[in-house]
Amino acid sequence: MPNFVLILLLSAFPALSTDMYLPAIPTLCDLWQISLAQANLSLVVFFISFSACLLVHGPLSDRYGRRPVLLWGISLYVVGCLLCASSTSITMLVFSRIVQAMGAAAASAMSLALAKDLYDGEGRKKLLAYLGVIVPLCPMVAPTIGAFMLSHVSWRGIFLSQAILSLTALYGAFRLTEPLQEKGSGGFSAAVGRYRDLLRNKAYLGYAISFSLLGFPFFAYIASSADIFITGFGMTEQTYGLYFAFNAFALMIGSFLCSRLCVGIASRTILLVSVTGMICSAAAMLYLGGDTPVLFALPMFAYSMFLGMSRPISNHMILEQVQKDAGTASSLLTFFFFICGAIAMETISFNWESKPLAIAVMGLAATITPLIVVIKIRERG
Repeated sequence: MPNFVLILLLSAFPALSTDMYLPAIPTLCDLWQISLAQANLSLVVFFISFSACLLVHGPLSDRYGRRPVLLWGISLYVVGCLLCASSTSITMLVFSRIVQAMGAAAASAMSLALAKDLYDGEGRKKLLAYLGVIVPLCPMVAPTIGAFMLSHVSWRGIFLSQAILSLTALYGAFRLTEPLQEKGSGGFSAAVGRYRDLLRNKAYLGYAISFSLLGFPFFAYIASSADIFITGFGMTEQTYGLYFAFNAFALMIGSFLCSRLCVGIASRTILLVSVTGMICSAAAMLYLGGDTPVLFALPMFAYSMFLGMSRPISNHMILEQVQKDAGTASSLLTFFFFICGAIAMETISFNWESKPLAIAVMGLAATITPLIVVIKIRERG
């Protein structure tokens, strides 16, 4: 299996683990007689567990190599999928999602680490951009596939299909030649030391936290979109899947634009345009009110497009701040991004009078710090 394909599959694990399952949330609320906040725990807990485990898998891969961590993580993911499919209550599902998240974290952490191990400089920047074009195809089709399974099989089939797909990545991991040439030394204390060094790296830490905030409204949208479109606007699961795909398509467009623009335009300029575009999109969402599907979907589309445009450059810029321990750096970077996502998912679960307006306010608040950072980067040249 080509390295690019394996990295693609590994990068898709978080999206497949959440987006295929989204159309089933209202169904589970009715089936188990639970509230939306309770159902969303299966999303929130997934991302908390996912984020925490990223901090473990990165140092482990720096110490023992990428391949062993991949084999262990993907195998655990398969077990988690099977447990989710056999759940009979929200409590069991939440526990199963923790197991699934532990495995998904290994795959996600290794995707960025492999990108740094196997590619460098402009090659890595282009790889991240092209991955940003291809990976959003998963959330584009995942809710539609999930809705199809929901109407023709059951919600359990969603998790079974995830298990089957992950076996393909497991095959790729078996075939992978260990790319890490120089492994780290030491045990737990050495891992703690690597994180301590990263946390003392002010440039890395500042960039990682600031740019992670940009995903806050996007994750809030993921957690609340089924409730907004299906429960609020009265859509069918299939129509909701199309709207969700529309938003995922925006991410792909943004990443594609980045891959084209970064050839002749300075990265700092593209990043400034992206963050400014997100601010304008959130302001438009607040102004339009989000009272109809179109008035909510269009500004959200714009925000997601500019987010997709910013991610390849911001990830590259963050990783450029470290010279070693790429696995640990990748894990901490992804940890910040998804822990922001978990907080956003829990926040949007509150009893807001208008969730579209709440997402708009989140968008405005989340872009202030990144804008200041980007302006300072441009001033330094």
